[in-house]
Amino acid sequence: MNTRTIVGLLEESASKYADRPYLMEKRDGEWRSTTYLDTRRRARAFAAGLIEAGVEKGDRAAIISEGRADWVIAELGVALAGAVCVPISVRVEEREDLLYRLKHSGSKIAIVSERNRKKIEEVAADLSDLEHVLLFDGGERRGERELLFEEIVAAGERALERDPEALERRVASVGEDDPVNICYTSGTTADPKGIVLTHRNYTANVEQSLALFDVTSSYRTLLILPWDHSFAHTVGVYALMKSGASFAAVEQGASPLDTIKNIPRNIREIKPTFLLSVPALAKNFRKNIEAGIAAKGGLAKKLFEIGLRATYRYNGLGHDRGAGVRKLHAPLAKLFDAILLRKVRAAFGGELEFFVGGGALLDIELQRFFYAIGIPMFQGYGLTEAAPVISSNAPRRHKLGSSGVVAPGVEVKIADERGAELPVGERGEIIARGENVMAGYWRNESATAEALRDGWLHTGDLGYFDDDGFLHVLGRTKSLLVGNDGEKYSPEGIEETLVECAPFVDQIMLHNAQSPYTVALLSPDWTKLRAEVERRGERADDEAGRRAAIAILAETIARFKSGGDRAGEFPERWLPAAFAILDEGFTEENRLLNSTLKVVRARVVERHAERIERLFDAEGKDPHNEENRAVVGRLLNT
Repeated sequence: MNTRTIVGLLEESASKYADRPYLMEKRDGEWRSTTYLDTRRRARAFAAGLIEAGVEKGDRAAIISEGRADWVIAELGVALAGAVCVPISVRVEEREDLLYRLKHSGSKIAIVSERNRKKIEEVAADLSDLEHVLLFDGGERRGERELLFEEIVAAGERALERDPEALERRVASVGEDDPVNICYTSGTTADPKGIVLTHRNYTANVEQSLALFDVTSSYRTLLILPWDHSFAHTVGVYALMKSGASFAAVEQGASPLDTIKNIPRNIREIKPTFLLSVPALAKNFRKNIEAGIAAKGGLAKKLFEIGLRATYRYNGLGHDRGAGVRKLHAPLAKLFDAILLRKVRAAFGGELEFFVGGGALLDIELQRFFYAIGIPMFQGYGLTEAAPVISSNAPRRHKLGSSGVVAPGVEVKIADERGAELPVGERGEIIARGENVMAGYWRNESATAEALRDGWLHTGDLGYFDDDGFLHVLGRTKSLLVGNDGEKYSPEGIEETLVECAPFVDQIMLHNAQSPYTVALLSPDWTKLRAEVERRGERADDEAGRRAAIAILAETIARFKSGGDRAGEFPERWLPAAFAILDEGFTEENRLLNSTLKVVRARVVERHAERIERLFDAEGKDPHNEENRAVVGRLLNT
């Protein structure tokens, strides 16, 4: 049994943890578990059914579905059949985007939920490779290609009784260098790339991740993130399988919004040991906590603020917690925890030990907040091309504001533009090497050659190592602000801080492409902005009120410039000298956010090219320019 493959990992875990629960989901109002042994049995039946349906080794099978136990059964069955799974985000809504992924991957099978069935129906006629559409949710078949998921499982069970060796021969043919997934990038360009991850990429990254975190079979989580994400995939589905732990799917609601609303209740029901999170979720959790404290009244809010400050001082950056004079704050921090924070943690089930944060770097103040309430959010770093974990903070070693230490088994260098390694403290591109690094991009030799050079994955991310060995990630090299003298700076930290501290700004994107100064495109929170205008004694429906609204937005940026209360936090040349107020924010619908909710900068620049250009003339630099006044006039009072 080769445990360096996913099929070997399944066999090993089913043997070691046979009757322990692996998958959990809520059906008919009740949480139901699927054991490791039942997971293996059902996945084998599905694999045998796929072989009966004509699936050959190396064929591609797409999955487009919300999280559910059968999602995992399907992926494992595809792997057992020697085929390749193509997980596609349910957030892919555009017909052409979905068509590209299915056509480019050459998917022979599409396994879909009822909620995503219509998407496949709309593109099926254009997919010559597509032979079958398998429906998770049963129901009535509407076309010749459609089959029910359970029909495939039942056919597989009959096939196993008739000729069990057919599946064994296929399983035995699966090698560690065979592809197990083709994961498509989030669509920041017209043609997303298909990242080929092999069996060994995954099993290596599972081993590397578990070397950072001590996960036992008693661990459980609610897998909140979309299951097609590589982060949820490796650290959730496969790392927990390796550990004999269990995870639950979020209870599906009548709509995606209803599903999101189920998360807090599901967390209390499941009582997770840890949760995987991204910045957007972390911010929502904090808002809910603070709203709950505020609802208790002024005294509770005051105690919370006092205790929070004391705990911040005691915790430091984590690696220096309680060191030196910090220990003087220990009594107040313990009192604060006893009288208030235990109740806060109860909202997360009462057994939550930590979060693991992936995606964009979590704001350090947000990290301090969760660390203070006793549920630290350990920031990690990675990308799908690395399956995805490269580094992480973890309970036994962490430093807030960093992306942690490099996982054992992964090599990381900070390199200059020629690929030469830079010394500690110097900024350069993060490049990585290890068994977790992808095989390449599917049917894209040029992109593969650009990303994989001399055995190293060039991540396109800017970062540095500090003196304590912690990796700091500063942002994408392609999204850097570039001054007219060639100096470069990452905008993400400024953008995130401006949104965090400016209640009237909902979204902001900085831009500088070798220009005389930096500019910003911003989308206000119109409700809060209108309330502030009225608080200042102006009317939202007249010219004075509109000018006040623009001035308020200018003031939020001015706070970070000379004379402002937060001056010096960022170099002033990278703060916006002019801004354009947008009448529409960045959304997935207008394709200015990708499926992981990151701003697609190239598209924003392309869409707003004229507005950006006008910010560099005298009239446009004035915040009260004609276009800003027009947008505020239309939307401030709506």
